[in-house]
Amino acid sequence: MRVLLIKTSSMGDVIHTLPALTDALAAIPDLQLDWVVEDGFADLARRHPAVVRVIPCALRRWRQHPLRARRSGEWADFKAALQHQDYDAVIDAQGLLKSAFVTRLARGPKYGLDKHCAREGLSARVLDHPLSVPRGQHAIARVRQLFALALNYPLPSGAPDYGLIRSHEPRPLQEPAQLLFCHGTTWPTKHYPEAFWRELLTLACRAGHTVYLPWGSEDELARARRLAEGLNGARVLDKLSLHELTDRMLQWDAFVAVDTGLAHLAAAAGLPGLGLYGPTDPTLTGVEGLRARSLAAEFPCAPCVQEKCTYRGELGQGVDPPCFSSLKPHRVWQRLLEVTA
Repeated sequence: MRVLLIKTSSMGDVIHTLPALTDALAAIPDLQLDWVVEDGFADLARRHPAVVRVIPCALRRWRQHPLRARRSGEWADFKAALQHQDYDAVIDAQGLLKSAFVTRLARGPKYGLDKHCAREGLSARVLDHPLSVPRGQHAIARVRQLFALALNYPLPSGAPDYGLIRSHEPRPLQEPAQLLFCHGTTWPTKHYPEAFWRELLTLACRAGHTVYLPWGSEDELARARRLAEGLNGARVLDKLSLHELTDRMLQWDAFVAVDTGLAHLAAAAGLPGLGLYGPTDPTLTGVEGLRARSLAAEFPCAPCVQEKCTYRGELGQGVDPPCFSSLKPHRVWQRLLEVTA
């Protein structure tokens, strides 16, 4: 059975799709899946055993420079690759106008979220088979349901399996282990306070662990260096590609992360650990894995889902953002020990 998947971005959305592919491959052993995905996430898509061919795209860049994309031949090459194969099913797992534009061009019956369930309801107009997958569920659960409906197999009830193969089982933290602390994120309100990170690092290093700090920008590099200063067990990583970082994650033992794509990648790589959530809601997009857990702030206005904090009360004074005052480093460390035991 040949299936085309349209799920172009972002990193978290791509990772949330992997368990659905595992479900589908178990239900349909002869499944051969092609995946349209942003070129930056192509390696991640190729890692799943159900994926036969990745069709990279650069929709973000092409939308900014459409004439350049046409003149360079990039768009024509992409369209030719997209239409090279007739498919038994084309699944738009994104439910956006940009994914609908690509879905419309593909050859085969088209499945996706109906106008009431998609993030952008107009995207359903290109579908031959709009499907109802209720909102209010975790993103992973919704994609798994969508695939089960589109490909007509019973929805599995087990924990999500991302299909990534580890080289070894994670070590328990009762012995020296290799940890990953993902401190970089987008919104200012998603950032765990730097003083808290420093305290958490100190706890880990004193316990004999090695803690790796990734970075993706100069600001994140500067923060990583500040966090690691004077701690023998703290290591600032070299700048790594997503491919290189994924390989490393498959060898490490545990993680702590803020709300970022790397948190989902760590969970997908089979690492036990914690995602720390202040202003955002882990019910819909929290980390999910066999031993990956979401730890949400307990605060009057959390989750506010706001990029800028507007809280003016007295709770959490001296902590920025104040909602993280309910997730002190000692509490986080104790919870990490529990999920990695």
